[in-house]
Amino acid sequence: MDLNAWLATAVASNADWVKRFGPYQAHPALAVDDDRFAAAFEVFTERLKDNYPFFHPRYAGQMLKPPHPAAVVGYLTAMLINPNNHALDGGPATAEMEREAVQQLATMFGYDTHLGHLTTSGTIANLEALFVARELHPDKGVAYSTEAHYTHGRMCGVLGVEGHPVPVDDLGRIDLDALERVLRTGRVGTVVLTAGTTGLGAVEPIHEAAALRERYGVRIHVDAAYGGFFTLLAGAPGPEGLPEEPWRAIAEADSIVVDPHKHGLQPYGCGAVLFRDPSVGRFYLHDSPYTYFTSEELHLGEISLECSRAGAAAAALWLTFQLIPPTREGLGQSLAAGRRAALRWAELIEGSEHLELYQAPELDIVSYFPVTEAATLSQIDAASNRVLQEGMTDGDPVFVSTLRVGADRLTALHPKLVRDADGARVLRSVLMKPESEGYVDQLHERLERLART
Repeated sequence: MDLNAWLATAVASNADWVKRFGPYQAHPALAVDDDRFAAAFEVFTERLKDNYPFFHPRYAGQMLKPPHPAAVVGYLTAMLINPNNHALDGGPATAEMEREAVQQLATMFGYDTHLGHLTTSGTIANLEALFVARELHPDKGVAYSTEAHYTHGRMCGVLGVEGHPVPVDDLGRIDLDALERVLRTGRVGTVVLTAGTTGLGAVEPIHEAAALRERYGVRIHVDAAYGGFFTLLAGAPGPEGLPEEPWRAIAEADSIVVDPHKHGLQPYGCGAVLFRDPSVGRFYLHDSPYTYFTSEELHLGEISLECSRAGAAAAALWLTFQLIPPTREGLGQSLAAGRRAALRWAELIEGSEHLELYQAPELDIVSYFPVTEAATLSQIDAASNRVLQEGMTDGDPVFVSTLRVGADRLTALHPKLVRDADGARVLRSVLMKPESEGYVDQLHERLERLART
């Protein structure tokens, strides 16, 4: 794609649309001449250089990458109109695009029926799912693993429901025996299961938890904000293929959250919440005497806790999905590249004298730590921090992140380590850009050099 050409086309398309409504006089209060703008824009663009190179495969730190050019063009084109997808009269075209794109997400997860919409983030999407859960079980709490995103504990506080953190196994997945002990108390109405934890990309045993739902009458909410699009690789041939069971079980979950602004190639913020039972829309009912008057159809604001929402976000997702749909042959190819990159790097680390794999990657997040002279937690922590800092600041920069792991987990997976602290930071790399597949050998070589020194 020629981004410059298509951005110019977007502006021209908007200008043609504007002409349909006749001329009018622009107000001088908002006038800015090019010289003044040029001065401000120079300062603006210079300040934006104070960013890490999220676009480059040498950046393998947090869950960050630029949106696809199609999403940029789609967003800008719609943003020039600035539709609001709260009510149909605020954005009739983009509201329809939102419905169509959300239907594609629901189909991806195997929902036959659904109620859903886009949100400004996974946090808000999870808030909505837990809000509905509270309405259905008003006197019961929410259980989630200690490795679940912190948003669940926070939103339990917002909603005034009791949160129940559940211990995890050595691989960072919810311990089902510990979960059942909590469920036996009768104080839990909803269980959150994570498909791709933000720390390690761990996929919790969603298929095995189904039996607990039947036994204890709880709802199952799947937080697939990070890992949800990996369902496209369930049962796929080749090394990138994932076990089918947990992903297929998502279709039976009561609600799902996924973030298109992660693996869905979208700019921030674009989350989504889906409910299997459309009748939960009754919990959103409210009256607004100055909206919802242009159509008898359901307005998206009638099934959302948020009010104003950017129609441009829906437009960007819709346009992207027209070109790279959420199918194995479409978007799945990008995820497969990241998954293969993670497996390749894990293989390189296992053969290294200077790095040690913390645990095998399940998705596209690789965790590892420097081999130190004394195999103590304190030395590993210091070495990980040194690699992080030096990697960012020398002439051949590489960008990773760290993850703090408790001593019990670390020594369970690596019994040779000496426990002289309550935990240690290990290194963590997110390979969510498909370009990582062709760059991973260089990443490994660079990290080995840093670990060696």
